Amino acid sequence: MAAPTAADTLTVGEVAGRSGFAPSALRFYERAGLIRADRTGGGQRRYRRVVLRRLAFIRAARHVGLSLDEVREALARLPESRTPTRADWAGLSSSWRRRLDAEIDALLALRDRLTSCIGCGCLSLKRCQISNPDDVAARSGPGAVFLPRRLRDPLPAP
Repeated sequence: MAAPTAADTLTVGEVAGRSGFAPSALRFYERAGLIRADRTGGGQRRYRRVVLRRLAFIRAARHVGLSLDEVREALARLPESRTPTRADWAGLSSSWRRRLDAEIDALLALRDRLTSCIGCGCLSLKRCQISNPDDVAARSGPGAVFLPRRLRDPLPAP
């Protein structure tokens, strides 16, 4: 791959301004192997413009609930030598559909239950006492056992 020219690259501040990520996040994602920067003779980072698409992908993937390892695996399937095409992105994100549908279903179920109880099994409200007499929810394990399964899954590490 040919070395990029100054016109083809962005500084850390420019990428931060365009992407909405803090410079510290850019450095973190670089150390994690999710994005790459070239260095000037003075050691300053210069990012190729394609990094903006990768950062947008990272943001979307994190909102979907992908872990950093899953994001890294997905990005590894994209071409380094050219800007990813619409087909590249479509192939990569097609596996998210089931995950998004499950998240949407869980959030809708939570929304519809919020007026009475979120399903914590806490017995702190009269409604919970009716829904969970004698704390039968405790037998199902820790946490908010009446929440939709998807909302009880462990959250990915930041």
